Amino acid sequence: MKLIAALLLLIVLAFAARSVWLSFRAQSPADYAGTEPAFSLQRHLSGDLLCEGIIYGPTGRVTSRFTARMVGDWEGDTGTLTEAFTYANGRTQNRKWTLLMQDATHFTATADDIIGEARGELSGATLKMSYRIRLPEDAGGHVLDATDWLYLTGDGVIINRSEMRKFGIKVAELIATMRPAPTAPE
Repeated sequence: MKLIAALLLLIVLAFAARSVWLSFRAQSPADYAGTEPAFSLQRHLSGDLLCEGIIYGPTGRVTSRFTARMVGDWEGDTGTLTEAFTYANGRTQNRKWTLLMQDATHFTATADDIIGEARGELSGATLKMSYRIRLPEDAGGHVLDATDWLYLTGDGVIINRSEMRKFGIKVAELIATMRPAPTAPE
């Protein structure tokens, strides 16, 4: 019986260690220092952007698909990012972020459905942002801890990977792309 308990404890510790050192959560901005092209909020989250993505639920299956039109506007170190989401089921959602650069690599962000302030850091070709978000009532109204990682590719496309957790347990994951919106032909 003691051997089984010891094995179970070892398995639990192995999964916990994996979560801390070998997973999405184990990433650090320092891991990407010096990677190119350098991510700039003012440059890469500016103008008209098109976002397309999917959301996975706690079982790993796709629970939602969406497109979003975004508009980034900057005045010096202060910017807004207005997002208009359309989900595959027809539901729409709007969010307006206010972003404030604290220094060359750190920023804060607020939005109506964000509890307190989001904190972000730029490092090389990446951006990491952590915050608490309140889901809309039709999505349960839950408060989740979110971590966003945005990875800038060489051609200017941004790949966004986010995890949402409740009580430390992953309940959703988002994968999306962001790129300059195509211009209408003249």
